[in-house]
Amino acid sequence: MSAEKTASILVKEHLIQSVHLNREVIVDFYVPARISDGHIPALLLINDGQDLRTMNFEEILEGLYEANALEDVFFAGIHCGKDRKNEYGTANVLDYKGRGARAKLYNRFIFEELLPYIRRASAIHSFKEKAFAGFSLGGLCALDIVWNHPQEFTKTGIFSGSLWWRDKDQEDADFDENTDRIMHRQVREEPNPAPWLQFFFEVGTLDEVADRNNNGIIDSIDDTLSLIDELVNKGYDRNKAIKFTELKDGKHDVPTWAMAFPEFLKWAWGRSDREVR
Repeated sequence: MSAEKTASILVKEHLIQSVHLNREVIVDFYVPARISDGHIPALLLINDGQDLRTMNFEEILEGLYEANALEDVFFAGIHCGKDRKNEYGTANVLDYKGRGARAKLYNRFIFEELLPYIRRASAIHSFKEKAFAGFSLGGLCALDIVWNHPQEFTKTGIFSGSLWWRDKDQEDADFDENTDRIMHRQVREEPNPAPWLQFFFEVGTLDEVADRNNNGIIDSIDDTLSLIDELVNKGYDRNKAIKFTELKDGKHDVPTWAMAFPEFLKWAWGRSDREVR
């Protein structure tokens, strides 16, 4: 395990031998130094934690905390494995190619191995709240976990989420995007949605070029907006519970997600100028 101390962020790499995933999982902790003052932080889990290293996540946090812009948050970046397309996805439904076959095991890793490890390693036994975020397929996975375990979470952040994830090939004659997109259907069919959940979505206008239904809107934006509509139909306030950010010229890449991440963090845990310690 290595450690690096900056002015306000402590970065540590942890190695967890997962029984459920049958592999070693790298998890990076990003911890504001002031948490040691006895304040109970929130916890943010982040899929594709290797991308945080690429975007120099500690520098992003450094700037936000130096500006006193964020509440106390404990960040855990979970690196993906080689079998990413099977560990991520929707745990209860495979996609049309059978991908997501290990998503249930990934869920078990999160709840039975990672969260207990974080509590032991940090000596923080109870967090103010827990949230989950991710990029692309990792974003879909984060949303799926939060949606299906609302007793554990309050917020989710989805960056270029793979919300097209479907259990029928779009080339099939009877494919219907209104019924065959898995996450949309999960939301639509949930009889008792948790009213406290909040959702942040980011998509770039250059995220992709595909336009499945030929409506002039790229699929990544179209799929996100239609999922937001499903959430609104379930009673979530479009202005209070949901935040949608469309980045002009934003792409399906780490630099774009790096630009959007501070907005997500300030939306979720921003502090007003009056909240100065």
